Amino acid sequence: MATQLTDKFRRPLHDLRISVTDRCNFRCVYCMPKSVFDGHRFLARSELLSFEEIERVARVFVDYGVKKLRITGGEPMIRHQLEKLIERLANIPGVEDISMTTNASMMTVKRARSLRDAGMQRLNVSLDALDDETFKAVNDVDFPVERVLEGVAAADSVGFESIKINMVVKKGMNGHSIVPMARYFHGSGQILRFIEFMDVGNSNQWNYDSVISSREIADMIDAEMPIEPVQANYRGEVAKRWRFKDGGGEIGIISSVTEPFCGDCSRARLSAVGNLYTCLFASHGHDLREVIRADVDESLLRERVKTIWSIRRDRYSETRTSESVISIVPKVEMSHIGG
Repeated sequence: MATQLTDKFRRPLHDLRISVTDRCNFRCVYCMPKSVFDGHRFLARSELLSFEEIERVARVFVDYGVKKLRITGGEPMIRHQLEKLIERLANIPGVEDISMTTNASMMTVKRARSLRDAGMQRLNVSLDALDDETFKAVNDVDFPVERVLEGVAAADSVGFESIKINMVVKKGMNGHSIVPMARYFHGSGQILRFIEFMDVGNSNQWNYDSVISSREIADMIDAEMPIEPVQANYRGEVAKRWRFKDGGGEIGIISSVTEPFCGDCSRARLSAVGNLYTCLFASHGHDLREVIRADVDESLLRERVKTIWSIRRDRYSETRTSESVISIVPKVEMSHIGG
């Protein structure tokens, strides 16, 4: 039976997000802008945790109460033979849910089926606009939106338990796409989630003036297609749920900036090189790779994880100030831990 860990604020450890690569084929302006990442030295294969090492870490986390695993990147589908990792994770007793965040640019029916057969249950697809001009301006590599929509359709055809569409909303970038996105996914069976533009990392030129609040997003949609709030599925759910009054499904809005949810955060994040982060906005991680690759007893890794979570006090979004946003202390980049 799992031993449930809690931190200093009595928040349980339920979710582990696992980055499998720092590489991505997009250069989204809010995540990996070309000004910073063109010419960037990405990790060598030897620096990445192997699938066996990731499985070892995941087993420890499951023993401490984790039930949900999410694969992230970079773009995780770049990682060679990803299905082999999914198979390993799916065979861990106690794992109830395996999902992946992807831009779906590499998704085909064949690949979707192999991921599903390996044990992947759910997908989160990043999609920030429906018109090519805006979408290409965001991904900054001239990638057409139609190919992402084809990837979503491919995934939908193989029977994933759910497919959620994630749209990062930034004023002046894609605010005009909010209602068209809601219209497009209305009645589709896929849940569209709007994410307030956040100050993750130091490279995306974040400021408060670029944030379109969750309240504004809900009001914009409600004016065109009436919506009403829905009760959360579980404690710690990151998105506030809304449903269309005409029965056309639901949407979610993630409001880390204007309505922080640190009080219920149950998520830990493992980087591709084995650093453990206890907050999306962390300035540093805890090195687990050193312990994993040392010739030591497994109990040392268990004790390291237990200690890290037990002393956790993170609540960045609740204490965010103008000074903390522009602090000279670097924060981990989104591309390093996958959101």
